[in-house]
Amino acid sequence: MYMGSSMWGRLSIGLLTFVTSLQAKTHYLKLTILHRRRLPHYHAIEQPVFLTWRLYGSLPVNRSFPSAIASGQAFLAMDRILDNARTGPLFLRMPEVAAMVMDAIQYRDHNLSQYRLHSFVIMPNHVHLLVTPLVAVSKMMHSLKRFTAKEGNRMLGLTGKPFWQDESYDRLVRNDKEFERIANYIEMNPVKAGLASTPETFPWSSAWPIANRPQV
Repeated sequence: MYMGSSMWGRLSIGLLTFVTSLQAKTHYLKLTILHRRRLPHYHAIEQPVFLTWRLYGSLPVNRSFPSAIASGQAFLAMDRILDNARTGPLFLRMPEVAAMVMDAIQYRDHNLSQYRLHSFVIMPNHVHLLVTPLVAVSKMMHSLKRFTAKEGNRMLGLTGKPFWQDESYDRLVRNDKEFERIANYIEMNPVKAGLASTPETFPWSSAWPIANRPQV
């Protein structure tokens, strides 16, 4: 059957519209699936990164901890909830548990050379860490969380129970100004949470004089 040029034109336009629509829907579907599965976070060796993770079950069940793609405002809101928590797991306020986590953090700097440690704080239910990674962040975090979870559960008599929440917050540090702001945020966290009068008086932090950590 013969089709005039105008009909071919309409069919071509219609086909192009259909293909474009299908591509858009396929692209959206892929994005949705990948987001649901939590895209891997991108880090760079030798580029400072800010990391935060928390105890398992330390937030109400209807509140989720933001991933790396969440906004800074969402992170601050979640961090305030953690700082003000008076219920839920607060194992890290126990001196022996906090000391174990602090030793593990420093060991991976001084002995394993997994990163250069700049600032850290161990709050009652979460940890903030500012480092320059020398190995893949996923490898470093797996090593740190696995060891401290095993030791923490052993100390608490909770062997086999989840210790850390799986998800964490991470952010690449983009410049010196942001580096200083994050380092200050970390060490001021106990003061803002009412746990210490000054950063230097909180023992589970890089501000504690005995830490003697190098800065960038």
